[in-house]
Amino acid sequence: MKIQQNTWTANSGWEQEVSPNETQTLVLAFGNRYVLEDANRFEEIKTMYPNSDIVINSTSGEIIGQSVLDDSIVLTSITFEKSSYKIASTTIDENKDSYQAGKNLIAQLPTEGLRHIFIISDGSSVNGSELTRSFNENLDSSITTTGGLAGDDARFEKTLVGYNSAPTSGNILAIGLYGESLSVGYGSVGGWDTFGPKRTITKSDNNVLYEMDGKSALELYKQYLGDKAQGLPGTALLFPLSLNIEGADKSLVRTILSVDETAQSMTFAGNIPEGATAQLMKANFDKIIDGAFEAAEDSTSQLGVPKPQLAILVSCVGRKLILDQRVEEEVESVVEVVGDQVPITGFYSYGELSPFAGFHNCELHNQTMTITLLGEN
Repeated sequence: MKIQQNTWTANSGWEQEVSPNETQTLVLAFGNRYVLEDANRFEEIKTMYPNSDIVINSTSGEIIGQSVLDDSIVLTSITFEKSSYKIASTTIDENKDSYQAGKNLIAQLPTEGLRHIFIISDGSSVNGSELTRSFNENLDSSITTTGGLAGDDARFEKTLVGYNSAPTSGNILAIGLYGESLSVGYGSVGGWDTFGPKRTITKSDNNVLYEMDGKSALELYKQYLGDKAQGLPGTALLFPLSLNIEGADKSLVRTILSVDETAQSMTFAGNIPEGATAQLMKANFDKIIDGAFEAAEDSTSQLGVPKPQLAILVSCVGRKLILDQRVEEEVESVVEVVGDQVPITGFYSYGELSPFAGFHNCELHNQTMTITLLGEN
């Protein structure tokens, strides 16, 4: 596996001048939504990699090496030496719902030799819980899935995803990774503290929450937020929900994508099923950073014998807002585990996709550091 990385900023343009690379590679480009809306950026990437497959999405912050950037593009070109890949694409509008979109993507990927799927999805209009449920129910249990939902800083206006074209809203991509020589490791850990009473979800519709304990969930949320309620939905990132669902492997974390004052409802990135119990969470700086370290340990253990040749980090926008000036510390804690010789790329997201360590089923997470390690034997 050969890796080439580059960074674009408004002040400097592309950090490295790259002669057109005629080799077919997989190019991952993660960037600020406003930056990506300039079609020149995609055309520049296409000029650098004319025969490559370009996957590009908007973020809430970009990760490269040990740095966390804003208003930039971080680019990683991957040349597989012993493995291969195929890319499936669809849009949410082409499908009845997010579950159907997952089935559509799976149908496009040949199953022979398929080892892992990495998903890049629109983060505003896709129900991440239904998307992952589709992969869990329609894939062989030997095939694992990780990935992330695109971001838009803390604006929650729209997110962009593109495959060999300038990115637009509503797109969902699945990158199928193939070959016996490929090893994949994954881990996803949060690090937030719960507080306040546990409440029962008494009225919801998939990922739309109406009532907890028979009361307006939005009003309860506003009571806890106090003055910060005026900043919804963005300020809800500071106080996510810990969700306990009967039969789930572990508790899940959910954050809000939007609020509807008329319906007195909140829309989350994933499902909030009736009968589940929910509890508010708040930040613990040290535990959040320790969570990134633990996720790196889990992913390294899962990878097995080969050394990682690439680390893809998908962390939540809420973690970035909380950590603020300390945000690079969580990336540095990953480097402590995987080593400073391993290329690192990634982005801050509206949702992270990964199984829990030791489990197979992929879950939608919020407020976690999720790591996917790739290596070729």
